[in-house]
Amino acid sequence: MPAFFKSLLIIYHKYRKFSGIIRSLFKKLRIYIMVTVTLNGTLRTEVGKKATKAVFKAARIPCVLYGTKEGGNIHFTTTFEEVKRLVFTGEFKTVELVIADKTYKCIVKDVQFHPVKDTVIHIDFLQLTNGRPVKIELPLRFQGVSPGVVNGGKFFQAIRTVKVKVAPEYLVDEVVADISTLKLGQALRVKDIIQVEGLEVLNPSANPIASVAIPRVLIDADLEEEGGAEKGAEAGGEGTDAATEEKS
Repeated sequence: MPAFFKSLLIIYHKYRKFSGIIRSLFKKLRIYIMVTVTLNGTLRTEVGKKATKAVFKAARIPCVLYGTKEGGNIHFTTTFEEVKRLVFTGEFKTVELVIADKTYKCIVKDVQFHPVKDTVIHIDFLQLTNGRPVKIELPLRFQGVSPGVVNGGKFFQAIRTVKVKVAPEYLVDEVVADISTLKLGQALRVKDIIQVEGLEVLNPSANPIASVAIPRVLIDADLEEEGGAEKGAEAGGEGTDAATEEKS
């Protein structure tokens, strides 16, 4: 990577207030920055209902790491403070999971909440291995200014996330669609999402992702104009008929 981009990365990680500007610049250049969160876990020596109750009593969250290179699953625990940056966010993030002095690059695969208290009661993680594609959901973002919105239309977003299949080496934190040509009454579909190298979108290509609705006030204004034009035409016709009768 050129020295210029390395410098931007250093600024991005050190000075978070400039992160939005740098991320926008990188995306225009088709360079994607993955946000990675470090998470510390404690290896579980016992599993089962009794052991899980003890985990909850200790104010910890039971977790499982799947897809390890060793071929087995790793059971561990962590705290709410460790995972809140992963669970309560609209961003897609990768995880550097540290368990027993070993680091695993992974993603959050599933989160279970308590049905009444709405607290986190279990989390599944999936280890990332280059060359092994994973199916995930990425946030859908929009770029540009819609001329339909500028002309008074209302923007509607049909979906918030998009299902994709991608290998870890091509992983991005979002997919983007351009709305700069979206006019009144028009819609964007899955096929209009900007393509990213190595990423396959799994949603049906014809499904709508966003649209610009024509507001009622504009529809009423058009109807009034049409009604006025029709009345004008009728008045003109009556005037011609009257003139013809006078000549007769």
